[in-house]
Amino acid sequence: MARAGIEIRAAHFPGRAAIEAYGNGGFRFAGMSHRGSLLCLPSGIHGWQPGDTLDSSSLSRVLDEAEAIEVLIVGTGNDLELLDPDLKQSLRDAGIVSEPMATGAAVRTYNVLLAENRAVAAALIAVD
Repeated sequence: MARAGIEIRAAHFPGRAAIEAYGNGGFRFAGMSHRGSLLCLPSGIHGWQPGDTLDSSSLSRVLDEAEAIEVLIVGTGNDLELLDPDLKQSLRDAGIVSEPMATGAAVRTYNVLLAENRAVAAALIAVD
């Protein structure tokens, strides 16, 4: 009998959860840990590879769920990085207010808005 190979699936947690910890290149939430960046969306928490620059392509999943999102918290790493004006406009056109901030502040802000049951999403770049 042949053994099945290892199945690699995209990282996805099918629910909303607060971020319990961050650092060391990843995040902890819902009693689990994930190395790498995250998108926290109404459809769940997804592993994310943002690439070198944030643009509509790297946030396409956010735009796909725009009807259920009012605010997008963007954790830009160790330091605040402003979003490209074209990206901010694309999000605004989709009805989403975007708020960039350092990842630590983004995690805290996301958790507060999530606890208030707000229509919030987060794009969180992992930090060391």
